[in-house]
Amino acid sequence: MSVPSSSPEQSQRYGDFVLVRRHGHVAELVLDRPEAMNAVSTKMALAIADACAALAADRDVRVTVLTSSSERAFCVGADLKERNSFSDADLLRQRPTSRGAYTGVLELPMPAIAAVHGYALGGGFELALACDVIVGDATAVVALPEVAVGVIPGGGGTQLLPRRVGAARAAELVFSARRVAAQEARELGLVDELADDARTAALALAGRIAANSPVGLRAAKRALRLGQGLDLRAGLEVEDAAWRTVAFSGDRAEGVAAFNEKRKPQWPGE
Repeated sequence: MSVPSSSPEQSQRYGDFVLVRRHGHVAELVLDRPEAMNAVSTKMALAIADACAALAADRDVRVTVLTSSSERAFCVGADLKERNSFSDADLLRQRPTSRGAYTGVLELPMPAIAAVHGYALGGGFELALACDVIVGDATAVVALPEVAVGVIPGGGGTQLLPRRVGAARAAELVFSARRVAAQEARELGLVDELADDARTAALALAGRIAANSPVGLRAAKRALRLGQGLDLRAGLEVEDAAWRTVAFSGDRAEGVAAFNEKRKPQWPGE
């Protein structure tokens, strides 16, 4: 499946380091600081948060794909050159801004896919972990190496990684700070799919997902996310609440009608 093209009118820049391209109902959030391999500076963190807030409010977006303009990396994490100039007070003041970038991706209400080409290290891997699906290619290298520089994963890594691979495996990866190449990353569940080209495959997957009900997609994501960590009875209540938000929607009515009329649905998105 070919990647859809974007015209200039379908693109919007957030600050200097984030570009959002529109491919129909798919939004591509491009990390665009290639000269620094997308190291997340304060300005870049603000731009990621702003872009995510805009996408979250856009009911026309059914899937978001995170990609990179760098040939070498998806994202190498926090900008340590900038951090080296911080006082303790500066670091404390910057913390909410940094968290805002990762929370922005994590709280996107529609399905989110990360396309990992090259290095996804520290906060870069945490941006990918904040997505629902991670697609990589043969160049992908992932790690949470923060303990090697005297900190811990602070963009959700200690909470998101064990939810993917289990507590013991997550502990080994965090404590060792080791880098994991593509094939092992796929085997361990750090990457969900390997493809010849991560961006092309991620956008193709997004296109298939975007053909489905936008109301259903958002409700399904909400049920999946909110049900994590709950016991079965509580999880089923979360699912039932999400079901009730779609059961009487225009999308449900259209989906049933389209099925019976043997045609593609025209989702009203409400």
